[in-house]
Amino acid sequence: MATVEKRTNKNGVTVYRITVAAGIDSTGKQIRSRRNWTPPRPDMTQKQIDKALARVVADFEREIEQGYQLDHKQSFAEYAEYVLSLKERTGVRPRTIDRYRELLVRIDAAVGHIKLGELRPQHLNAFYANLGEAGIRKNGERAFAKARLADWMKANKISRTELGRRAHISVSTVSAATRGQGISKSSAEAIAAAMGAKVTDVFKLQADTTPLSSKTILEYHRLISTIMAQAEKEMLVPYNPAAKATPPKMERKAPDYYQPEEIDAILDALESAPLKWKAITYLLIDTGCRRGEAAGLKWESVDLKNGIITIERALLYSAARGVYEGPPKSGKSRTIHISPETVALLKRHRVEQTKLRFKNGDRWINSGYVFTQNDGSRMNPDSITDWLGKFSATNGLPHIHPHAFRHTAASTMIANGVDLVTAAGELGHANATTTAVIYAHQIAEARAKADDARFSIFSSRKKDSETKSETA
Repeated sequence: MATVEKRTNKNGVTVYRITVAAGIDSTGKQIRSRRNWTPPRPDMTQKQIDKALARVVADFEREIEQGYQLDHKQSFAEYAEYVLSLKERTGVRPRTIDRYRELLVRIDAAVGHIKLGELRPQHLNAFYANLGEAGIRKNGERAFAKARLADWMKANKISRTELGRRAHISVSTVSAATRGQGISKSSAEAIAAAMGAKVTDVFKLQADTTPLSSKTILEYHRLISTIMAQAEKEMLVPYNPAAKATPPKMERKAPDYYQPEEIDAILDALESAPLKWKAITYLLIDTGCRRGEAAGLKWESVDLKNGIITIERALLYSAARGVYEGPPKSGKSRTIHISPETVALLKRHRVEQTKLRFKNGDRWINSGYVFTQNDGSRMNPDSITDWLGKFSATNGLPHIHPHAFRHTAASTMIANGVDLVTAAGELGHANATTTAVIYAHQIAEARAKADDARFSIFSSRKKDSETKSETA
C-alpha cells in the first residue's frame, strides 16, 4: 500500500512524495521505496492533479510488485559510462570500447540528459532522424591532400605506416589521403601536425553535408540497445526502449571478391614481390583469414610438415594502445589446412627470417611471430593494407584490399558446394548464420546453378524425345 505526502520545496513548488513498501530485508526491517512527483503543469486543477497522481502511484506500485526499481535519478549518460566500464572489465576489445566512446559523444549530446527510466522509443526515433539529416557531420568538412603531402613523404623518406604512427591515426587513413580520397578534418590536422605544417598547407578542405549512412546510424542504435539491455537485465527499466524504436534499414551490399582471372594477375605480379609480402598475400588468398590474424600468426601455431596452421590470436591497432594482441574476432581458435604452394613459401620465409635474426644479433626481438618487422617486432596490421595498396598501384592492378581475399575464399567455397557450417568454420565466423547473411548473393547464385543442374534432367529428356521423333 502506498502513502502520499504533499510537500513544498524551497522554490515554493508542490511536490508529492510517494512511499511504497517493498518487502522485508535480511534483518527484518521493512524496505521502503520512494519517489517524488511534481505536477507537470502549474495550471492543473486539484482534480486533475489527483487523477494524474493516482496513475503515478499505481504505476509505481506495479513496478515494485514486479521487482523493478525504475531509475529516475541517474541520467542515460551516467549509466552508459557504467556499462562501458563493465564491458572493459569483462574483456571487450579495446578497439570496440574506443568506438563506443566515439559514438557516445553524439548520443550523450542528444539523449544523455534524459533519466534512465524515462528514455522512450520516441526519443530514439527523433535522434535517428536527426542523424539522417544533411549537415549532421561533426567537422562538416572533408580534407583532400595536396601534392605537398606526397612530396614531403618522399623527401623525408617517411612511409605511410610511420606517418600514421606519428599522427596517431590508422595507416589506412594515411593511405586514403595519399590516394586522393577525402578524410576527416581531424585526421588531416593530425597529419599536418606530424609534418609541422598548417592543415591548409597540406590539404584542401571542402564542406561535407552528406548525411550519415544507415550503417553508421545503426551503430548508434546498437550501442544504445546494448546499454539499455543491461539496464533491463538489472531491472532498472521495464523494457529496452531501443527494441521498440525504429532505426533505418541497412541495405547490405554484395561483398567484393576477385574473379579467377584477377587472382591470376595478382599471383603473376607477386612473383617479383619481396618474399615476406608474397607469403602474407598467399596466406590471405589461401585461407581467407583476416589481416590481423595473418599478422598475429606465430610459428608455434604452424605445422609445415602437415600443412596446417592454427588461428588463435590476432594483432590489432588502436590509437590509444598502438599494436596489441587479442583473440580472433569470434573468440575461438580454428585450424586450417594450407596449400603446398603456401607451405613452400612459409618454409623459404622462415629461412630468410633466420638470416635476418642473425644479421640483427642483439637487436633482434624474439617475438615468435611468423611475419615481423625487420628487427623481429610485431607488425601493425595496417601495414598489410598499406603494402597491398602500393603493390596494386605499382603493378597496374585494381586497388587491392586484404578483406576482398576473404570474400573470394568464401565465394569459392560456396560456388564449389561447401556447406555453410564448414565454410563458417574455415572463415572463423561465430556461426553459419553470419556466413549465410554476408554471402546471401553467392549462395543464391550457387542454388540457381544447382536448380539448373536438376532441371537438366527434364530438358535432356525432352531433347532426346524430339530427336527420336525427327528420326522416326
